[in-house]
Amino acid sequence: VQLQASGGGSVQAGDSLRLSCAASGRTFSSLSMGWYRQAPGKGREFVATVNYNGESTHYADSVKGRFTISRDIYKNTIDLRMDNLKPEDTAIYFCAADFAFPARTTPKYFGQGTLVTVSS
Repeated sequence: VQLQASGGGSVQAGDSLRLSCAASGRTFSSLSMGWYRQAPGKGREFVATVNYNGESTHYADSVKGRFTISRDIYKNTIDLRMDNLKPEDTAIYFCAADFAFPARTTPKYFGQGTLVTVSS
């Protein structure tokens, strides 16, 4: 099983970024997927999740209204559109899969992470 994340980078506060995650190695169409992040010196936290068919989403309060998660069940991919980025969004972002939606259990699978740095 592989979760390959891409799209991270360094931006200014107020900018936008889109992260993408491609899943392979098994069928993910029955699994919840999402994004987690880990800021420097902090633990990993959930950011946004999407259920198995893409019809339900859930966001952390800190990103609600700024981030949008989407899913293509045919391509086994999820995206995270991040708008109005803030310095506190700086973190390594991880794609995740296989957990009780919206985020009731720890995901079984995590990708390798992609770094997002937001400067003020």
